[in-house]
Amino acid sequence: MTEITNVSQDDINAAVWNACDTFRGTVDPSIYKDFVLTMLFLKYVSDVWQDHYDSYKQQYGDHPELIAEMLKSERFVLPPDASFYALYNQRHSPGNGERIDKALHAIEEANIAKLRDVFQDISFNSNKLGDEQQKNDILRHLLEDFAKPELDLRPSRVGQLDVIGNAYEFLIKNFASTSGKKAGEFYTPPEVSTLMARLMAPQEGDEICDPTCGSGSLLMKCGRLVRESTGSRKYALYGQEAIGSTWALAKMNMFLHGEDNHRIEWGDTIRNPKLLDGAASLKHFDIVVANPPFSLEKWGFEGADADKFSRFRRGVPPRTKGDYAFILHMIETMKPGTGRMAVVVPHGVLFRGAAEGRIRQKLIEENLLDVVIGLPEKLFYGTSIPAAVLVFRKNKSDEKVLFIDASRDFEAGKNQNVLREVDLQRVVDTVHSRHGVTKYAYLATRAEIAENDFNLNIPRYVDTFEDENEIDLMAVRREREQLKAELASLDARMAEYLKELGYE
Repeated sequence: MTEITNVSQDDINAAVWNACDTFRGTVDPSIYKDFVLTMLFLKYVSDVWQDHYDSYKQQYGDHPELIAEMLKSERFVLPPDASFYALYNQRHSPGNGERIDKALHAIEEANIAKLRDVFQDISFNSNKLGDEQQKNDILRHLLEDFAKPELDLRPSRVGQLDVIGNAYEFLIKNFASTSGKKAGEFYTPPEVSTLMARLMAPQEGDEICDPTCGSGSLLMKCGRLVRESTGSRKYALYGQEAIGSTWALAKMNMFLHGEDNHRIEWGDTIRNPKLLDGAASLKHFDIVVANPPFSLEKWGFEGADADKFSRFRRGVPPRTKGDYAFILHMIETMKPGTGRMAVVVPHGVLFRGAAEGRIRQKLIEENLLDVVIGLPEKLFYGTSIPAAVLVFRKNKSDEKVLFIDASRDFEAGKNQNVLREVDLQRVVDTVHSRHGVTKYAYLATRAEIAENDFNLNIPRYVDTFEDENEIDLMAVRREREQLKAELASLDARMAEYLKELGYE
């Protein structure tokens, strides 16, 4: 292939997005996203492997045994028949789907510690892609799309690993924004992830968990902050995801970003938490972050009373609204004394009564709630409702709660609004200063919150009412008289012109 230099992130993003043309109009995006993302993964590992093979061959000459030995020290193993190029060379023969499936399973077997079960929910031989002939044609086109020079993903061409990881994130974001609620459920907009990561200020050595991790973006944002601030990769990422195909996305995403120190479990966090410290207790983390599904109806109410981890000792959330189930799970997984957490919630969590009101009161009385941040509407894919971020800490510096109304700070978009860097920084600076800001933030005492019956609705604390300017009626009258005089003058002049023209 032609050697190309100075490849930008935008070039790679555009190339992978164009590769989706093979499916457009034939297969729904919510289905083909898994095929495209998996093919990107296969192409990347094949290009990295080929790049390193070429490098060793140049270094050691024609000594296949020595080269094979050197390749054993790579981050992963690629069996020869499982390479993208082996599949590409056979693309005109029937059986593309079956061959790709076999290749993926061979890669999983060869890298079982890192990729166990990752490909079990994806089948390129599925009838979702049409009958045998159509399926074979679609997959041939897909292989040809990824073989184009602009999708040559060798590190010697595209440079740093993050380029591929970022392209993967770009695809996930675009699928989420174009595929409606179904695809958007697993994705947190990048600027919201950035805000939550900055609020948590992850440090070297931290263990960071997202119990509803989706594609893993929020976790990796926290990891990146540690690397940027300390240069260290000494941290650990933990996650759990209920949907099998999304869990596989998270595993591949971690792999592509080089985040090897992770543990991502597949399963329902409420009914079957898998991040345990022994059989009887939940594992505790320095940081817990999440964007759980909003107001999940079937969250596991029926088993909550008998929860063996006592997560619902402050009260059982309503049968048809699971928001506080996730919040209480996260509270229980913060490290005693030092743990901190940030969670995205719908606004109803702030003011709904009954069981939720009682749980909210206990969390405030235990001095766990630290900050309430109201976000603008239309930030999240698949829903236009505004959301809030709640920050909890085990080691608060006072007994107050800081309320921030950030709902008016954003850049408006056609379908989605976005938080700008200045909007993010204003929130972070206000949290750090922990002072009130006129029409933006208010530091409320526990007594004030109790006076409001533990209702956290932000307008009760942050007054954003804008006084309207008083109308000067005499000035309006003078202006009206002046306009009447001007109109009379114009009428008189018009009458003269008409008279001169013979119109009486």
